[in-house]
Amino acid sequence: MADQNKFPRLSLQSKNLQCKNLHDYLKTLQSGTLEKLYNHPTTCLAVYRELPEIARHYVIRILFVEQPVPQAVVASWVSQAYAKEHAQVSEVLTSLHVWQEAAIPGGLPGWILNTTFKKYLKVALLGGGRPWSMSSTLEADSKPRDIPYLDSYANERWECVLHYMVGSQQQEGISADAVRILLHAGLMKRDEADGSPVITRDGFQFLLLDTASQVWYFILQYLDTVETRGLDLVDCLTFLFQLSFSTMGKDYSTEGMSEGLLVFLQHLREFGLVYQRKRKAGRFYPTRLALNLASGQSKILTEAATEGYIVVETNYRVYAYTSSNLQVALVGLFCELLYRFPNLAVGILTRDSVRQALRSGITADQIIGFLRLHAHPRMIAAGPPTLPPTIVDQIKLWENERNRFSYTEGVLYSQFLSQADYEVVRDHAQELGVLIWSSTARRTIIVTRVGHDDVKKFWKRYSKGGG
Repeated sequence: MADQNKFPRLSLQSKNLQCKNLHDYLKTLQSGTLEKLYNHPTTCLAVYRELPEIARHYVIRILFVEQPVPQAVVASWVSQAYAKEHAQVSEVLTSLHVWQEAAIPGGLPGWILNTTFKKYLKVALLGGGRPWSMSSTLEADSKPRDIPYLDSYANERWECVLHYMVGSQQQEGISADAVRILLHAGLMKRDEADGSPVITRDGFQFLLLDTASQVWYFILQYLDTVETRGLDLVDCLTFLFQLSFSTMGKDYSTEGMSEGLLVFLQHLREFGLVYQRKRKAGRFYPTRLALNLASGQSKILTEAATEGYIVVETNYRVYAYTSSNLQVALVGLFCELLYRFPNLAVGILTRDSVRQALRSGITADQIIGFLRLHAHPRMIAAGPPTLPPTIVDQIKLWENERNRFSYTEGVLYSQFLSQADYEVVRDHAQELGVLIWSSTARRTIIVTRVGHDDVKKFWKRYSKGGG
């Protein structure tokens, strides 16, 4: 057995876009960071509010108990039919450091609430202590902003980010910070030809999310970079939780905010989470994007309920009945746009336009799913199927043209001295499930990179044993 050559692996599947909820994100933080967060009533209340119903029940029942409660007693609060749910919420409360195990005299295991969490949740629920909500003691604003204005502002600022992602001509206003976050999150990547940012497969999935999920995912990516910006993660998270408990349409003072929080406030302003007339203005207005950020809601925040607007014909023509530049730009990601009218855009699906989308990482299933998701009510009424089968098949065929080869990293074994040696190694690799390819005529096999060590050890043992 002579030369061993590694075959390069080309990944044709990117990881799925994952939107963690509040608890999933907090579980990734170190216990010391969580302890600092729990020093603020807003954090404790936000965490409590998003706990499963059974977990909230447990917390309230032991909130005023100063000694550990036997775990068997806690388990008895739900019937045996809900034992699985009990185990799940116990794991949630433990991973969030809301409660912890404590020994009871006699050796029984018990649960006791985190001292810091208990103290500040009481403050949030019962009052007392220092004021924990944001200060709103300001003189009346000479130019107050009402709720419709704030909704419009938030939608406009957020759409600037989305316009930039789809390469729309309407890209004014996006900051360098936002571009860095899009690249960091893998929603965009540098084009190999000219280095300009282009949308990725995950970016297209991101555009299909509702606004609430988009903002939450974007902010998670931002929080992943705060320490490299010289900002304090705990301060930023605490401020976000405070925003989630603010009142829509009310202005709040920036007095007493640290320099780092003022920088963070400007970033939130760029993304549309707060409105501030000028950078040095002493007041700001939270928008609906910020109010629902930590609430776990997945509803659309500032846009009206979206109704389907796309009609696809068997001649590959696509009609988008919309006046939204963003929706037209989304269609333009995989269509060649022909005409544009005030409330209608006409495009055509071509091999080149679809392949261009595929090169950006967008899949055929995503294109088809997008067309189905936004199908005009008349297309839905005429179905099923919603889309012409010929269109669906053709888009998949165009994708298959690019996926004729799949690449796997492997190790090649060749130049066996005898047919018996070749067959022994081949059969062993096949038993392990690591055989990729073999040729009896050439006495050559290829095994996976993972299985290489096991096959190599087997061959050494076999050789020393004299076959």
